[in-house]
Amino acid sequence: MADLIEVDAMSKRFGAILAVDNVSFSVAKGEVLGFLGPNGAGKSTSMRVITGYLPPTSGTARVCGEDIRTNPVAVKEKIGYLPEGAPLYGDMTVKGFLDFIASVRNLSRAAGKRRISDVVERMGLQGVMFQRIETLSKGFKRRVGLAQAILHDPEVLILDEPTDGLDPNQKHQVRELIKEMGADKAIIISTHILEEVDAACTRAVIIDQGKVVLDGTPEELHAKSATHNAVVLRVGSQDSQRATKVLREIGHVTDVETGETIDGIVSLMVVPSSGHLIAEGVAAAVRDNNIEVAEMRTVIGKLDDVFRQLTVGDEAGAR
Repeated sequence: MADLIEVDAMSKRFGAILAVDNVSFSVAKGEVLGFLGPNGAGKSTSMRVITGYLPPTSGTARVCGEDIRTNPVAVKEKIGYLPEGAPLYGDMTVKGFLDFIASVRNLSRAAGKRRISDVVERMGLQGVMFQRIETLSKGFKRRVGLAQAILHDPEVLILDEPTDGLDPNQKHQVRELIKEMGADKAIIISTHILEEVDAACTRAVIIDQGKVVLDGTPEELHAKSATHNAVVLRVGSQDSQRATKVLREIGHVTDVETGETIDGIVSLMVVPSSGHLIAEGVAAAVRDNNIEVAEMRTVIGKLDDVFRQLTVGDEAGAR
């Protein structure tokens, strides 16, 4: 797969504040990259530099082979960008705004009409086409912002918090759309919502205090969780102490955590040492000791655990 986005030792400084610190990564055609980090980590600043909205202090980025320093206009032509907060022209109607974007993108009248019809249907904007944008809800404004980003069918999409303000159904729709478009584009989703990684991304980069602290697939992120491949059982409260003792004796088990009790059923989490699979051992132990189990399942790990391990979340930093 060809790399459509190449970020090379990119830094951005605002006076004494180093918002982005020597960041490097690439995104190939067919990849959806989740760009994660706490507030102040440098996510939005990185997106603004890659799109050419801000110049880098050092280093560079290339989009479809075009350098942001030497050919910023060509870079912008290749990108669809949804900024943080989806700034729009509030006094325009949705139709007027999309017509304007089509003209800015140099689409012919026929092509513009065709593309507007497509994005309006995809984003469910049919009922608000003649409303002024300033009268729309936050969710509809976000959908209009996404519509303008994909209007010219760009090779690269940079989406800063694309599901912010959307209800659960709308979030699902947008994530499915991103996965669909990701088949033949390079997409970066800047977000602090960890569920976005599992829902839409093929890869994730975590940034903290302007530096990349992890670059890997969602599976690789889950594998770094302390509860990766842990086994959760639900047993009767009368068996919980005996079950805990038995489970602690299984090889490669580091802990058995007791969870909530509901209707006399206790939840137990059996935590393995790193890299070990214990499901078969747990199943054999409960069978051999005649422990009645209401449910048993393996968990893949918690992304929020990994996020906390890797980030310190300087809330005072630059966005």
